[in-house]
Amino acid sequence: MHSLTQLVAEELAVPVQAGVCDFAAQIAAQYGDAARAVLFYGSCLRSEQLQGEMLDFYLIVSDYEAAYGKTWLATWNRRLPPNVFPFQHDELIAKVAVLSERDFHDLNRPAASAVSVWARFAQPSRLVWCANEAARVSAVNAICGAAPTLLNAALAFVEREVDVLDLWQSGFQMTYSAELRAERKDRPSSVIAFDPERYERIGAAALHHTHIANALRGGKIILLPDVDGRIALEKNRWPSLRRRGKLLTIARLGKAAFTYAGGIDYLAWKINRHAGTHIHIRPWQRKWPLVAALFLVPKLLARGAVR
Repeated sequence: MHSLTQLVAEELAVPVQAGVCDFAAQIAAQYGDAARAVLFYGSCLRSEQLQGEMLDFYLIVSDYEAAYGKTWLATWNRRLPPNVFPFQHDELIAKVAVLSERDFHDLNRPAASAVSVWARFAQPSRLVWCANEAARVSAVNAICGAAPTLLNAALAFVEREVDVLDLWQSGFQMTYSAELRAERKDRPSSVIAFDPERYERIGAAALHHTHIANALRGGKIILLPDVDGRIALEKNRWPSLRRRGKLLTIARLGKAAFTYAGGIDYLAWKINRHAGTHIHIRPWQRKWPLVAALFLVPKLLARGAVR
């Protein structure tokens, strides 16, 4: 069986459409020597549909001061990562999240203060641009923390044994509940169903790196004696992770009002697409996006459009 590092490296290297790589190179060029890697992930990676969709990229930079000419952008990226910006290239549009190499590594580990990064990179992604071999290795090492972190969280709530795919399902349900999400309730299962063999393969390798002791026997994950109390530690941190995750979602929306041109329109588009709503943004809401978000979020929660 291949190691987790080998599997992650191979997955990151799978080719994508040329347009995605060209787009990634354009993004990196905007940040000069600070750009280290560009990762492509999300629904467009799965569907391979680019036109008319919003592509998702993560740009990894050496550090925030080197990436920005404005001190306040570096400060906000450090205090409330990531910063998110819109990009357009050759009739394609994307949102680009910016993280430093250090933050990208740390936010894919169990000590992360929120689930958003490791929940996303436990799913497939592609390394579509990198500065050099050291940057590639750094990206692989960072992402190797994502799947073990997610599966370890899910293991804490297993009774005694569980199938590998069911454990992934539980993990994604937990992470979706720890953010304000517009996607349907069946989204975790649809993500896994797109490539179940991938999740079995990555899962088997990642289980060797979880803190909670387990053994894989005949396709079943069996919990081993928890001599260090790791299960209780993991269970106890989840209520605060859920509360913090939802608050961070709102805080990032507020930050995007200042860093993301057209952010309120993107928010409406995403909710309409995933929740089947018909939100129309008015001119005053574009002028005052933070105020608009504060009005919209409670209404959407009440209607169940976001959870």
